[in-house]
Amino acid sequence: MSTSIPFDPSLALGNIVPQSHLDNLEQISAVQAPVDGALLELNSSLLLKHKLMMTLNELGNLGIDSSPIDKSMKEVDKTITTSATNYASKAAESLPKVAELRGKIQQVGDSIESPINYNKSNIKKIPISADSMTMDAQYFSFDQTEQSDQSVMATMKSFVSASTSFLGNSRSAQMTASMQQQVSHQREVHDIQGVLVITANCTHKNANLFAPFVIDVDKGIRAWNELVRTKALKGAQLIKTDDRASFEKAAKQSGTEKEVSYNLISGATYGSSFVGMVHVLKESSTQSSQNMYAAAASMQAQMKVGGWFSDMEGGFGVSSSFASSAKKLLSSQKITSHVSLVTMGIIPSIVADEVQLSVKQFSDFSPDKMMGQLAALQNSTNSDQASVTDAAGNARTGAQMMAIRNSEVKSVMLAVGEIDDGKNKMLDVNSLMTAFTDYVNKAGGGDVGVPIEYFLKPITANQLFQMWVAKYFPAKYVTSSGDDTAPEEPATNNEEGDVD
Repeated sequence: MSTSIPFDPSLALGNIVPQSHLDNLEQISAVQAPVDGALLELNSSLLLKHKLMMTLNELGNLGIDSSPIDKSMKEVDKTITTSATNYASKAAESLPKVAELRGKIQQVGDSIESPINYNKSNIKKIPISADSMTMDAQYFSFDQTEQSDQSVMATMKSFVSASTSFLGNSRSAQMTASMQQQVSHQREVHDIQGVLVITANCTHKNANLFAPFVIDVDKGIRAWNELVRTKALKGAQLIKTDDRASFEKAAKQSGTEKEVSYNLISGATYGSSFVGMVHVLKESSTQSSQNMYAAAASMQAQMKVGGWFSDMEGGFGVSSSFASSAKKLLSSQKITSHVSLVTMGIIPSIVADEVQLSVKQFSDFSPDKMMGQLAALQNSTNSDQASVTDAAGNARTGAQMMAIRNSEVKSVMLAVGEIDDGKNKMLDVNSLMTAFTDYVNKAGGGDVGVPIEYFLKPITANQLFQMWVAKYFPAKYVTSSGDDTAPEEPATNNEEGDVD
């Protein structure tokens, strides 16, 4: 993935440049450059691969021989492998170095006050650079649902034997009690995994420049002397405005290798970067069970009458209102979200998405085992030679089995539904996409970014001496200027009289 633009808060526009900080940023950029170059090479190879594949499909549709291109595709495959290996190697090599260099950048610090006269200076935006954007995005999504169900018929054998006997009140109570042990289980696991990585680097056309660039010479001298005392300017000496020898020495060193200077940031071009990653894992597990309970003991009288009518009609048991269905539901949901976002030059809008936590009702039931048992039971009532009475009994038994099946399906096969349990806010893939969209909009609007190219104005001791003389002895000894202020013309005899 592309690297983020290195930035040091101490290198603000107009500040005195801490040379060690600027050197550190340049080292980070130098280490990251081979990684960015390797990534660009890899993306170019992948783009060529996709273009050739589209060309092959088009030639195939037109019936044109594409065998020469097939040979070239093999060479492209080798290039992609080489590029990917090179990128991985350079990224792994540079990562520890970049981490070490970035560790030297402090978020909080102090610096000597800039000698720029902000009251007279002005910052102008000049479109001397260019707008550009390099983006790389990778997205992976995985959605999987698994369902399993089991039918546990612990007392089906006794239930079936009771159903084949003559129906009576006691038998009816016995069959209803045996249904209590029927339990149906279902388990559903739903996993959603999504990974999105977006990187982008932009350059912006507008540059900020001090124009005019005006220096307060007194502040400049104080800054020079402070840098000398802190040994930030090696080989430099204190500026003493009351010492003529100091003036002469600075003038002699002007333009030579011994001349020392400190730098002011007089302007900069800007860029911005967006490096974001989201990894979301959502695991939903639902386990449900349905137990059939019947209050047979407390309804003996009703069951005696209802069982007799049902027996005469070829039915089974009594009305469904005599059995209650209690649903036990266990559902759990686990969400893991890892979001990483580093932006330089732009602060995008971060929007959290609303996640609905829900559980599912009992949604499915597999009665395969029950059907097998019912078929076995029905076969047990068949005989090679059957009397009229046997046939009538078998018909009644068959009707009872159908009633059992209908009752079971009606009580167990429920529609799928979701119960809203709560809502939470979290950062996910949509949050990163919203942030990136806002980043692009702000990047296109301009007036954003961090410095990627610094314009440095060196300030020497000789310049400060000349500016000091020009300020306190205007147009008398020095007519040059060390900043953007216009030098004053020399005084004439008509204006000020004779000068001794």
